[in-house]
Amino acid sequence: MLRDYESELANAPKDSSAWVGPGLYQIPLHSDKEGPAIQYGYELIKHTSIYLGPKGTVQQTTNGMNCTNCHLEVGTKPWGLNYGSVYSTYPKFRARSGTIETIYKRVNDCFERSLNGKALDTNSKEMKAIYAYIKWLGKNVPKGQKVVGSGIQTIPFMQTAANIDKGAIVYNQQCSSCHGNDGAGKMQASGDYFLYPPLWGKQSYNDGAGMNQITKLAGFIKNNMPNGINYHHTTLSNEEAWNVAAYINSHNRPYKDKSKDWPDLATKPIDYPTGPYIDSFSEQQHHYGPFQPIQDFYKKINK
Repeated sequence: MLRDYESELANAPKDSSAWVGPGLYQIPLHSDKEGPAIQYGYELIKHTSIYLGPKGTVQQTTNGMNCTNCHLEVGTKPWGLNYGSVYSTYPKFRARSGTIETIYKRVNDCFERSLNGKALDTNSKEMKAIYAYIKWLGKNVPKGQKVVGSGIQTIPFMQTAANIDKGAIVYNQQCSSCHGNDGAGKMQASGDYFLYPPLWGKQSYNDGAGMNQITKLAGFIKNNMPNGINYHHTTLSNEEAWNVAAYINSHNRPYKDKSKDWPDLATKPIDYPTGPYIDSFSEQQHHYGPFQPIQDFYKKINK
């Protein structure tokens, strides 16, 4: 089913009762046989590159980013792509692959796209640890339910296309001090992982990652950036979030073969920047908007 952004906005919870996951010191290291695996999963999410990055101690398969660069506060922050509803909602059908996906498949999607690397062996110690951590975080969420604050909050469409030039101004004022003027991020002193991730270039997420859709990136930026803010106290306006997302995603990044994505083109997201589409709107409009005419088209054909 095509994502209905207007319905998401209308039905979004208006209160502040968002899910916040448990922290490191609540991991049951000694009282639970799963404790060591949960702890290792936490470490893998927080310091992915140390274990699996270009100089990884386990294998060298990812781009140097850490899972927590997108799944903020190790997957526990409201509207910061947290893991609160993962265990309760998977396995589930995902339109991108056109199949029922497990948590293992979803994790490997991130490894292959956001970390621009290779899939983990589902029987590996590392995959089992990541699964154990995600399961532990969501263990109290009833099966089938999605907690408030999951994923990324949808923000209202702009009436015009996002403006890359205006986004550059926002980026230089609000983002470059951490992510660099060249978008290359900032490495930790030892060079083992990024303190602040690259937003474009060869070590960033590839063009098949969810963050390469600006509705997702704009919503993520709105509630989480500049670093340290949260959805209670945002800094950027909606327009600034859209524009800076457009600026970031206007840059080159690694290529991902997407030929098997969205086997049913009618379910392809309206902001997916690469065709083919079943509509006549340009790739430019799918990339930067305005999105309302595209949304209206799909609502009409899906009646």
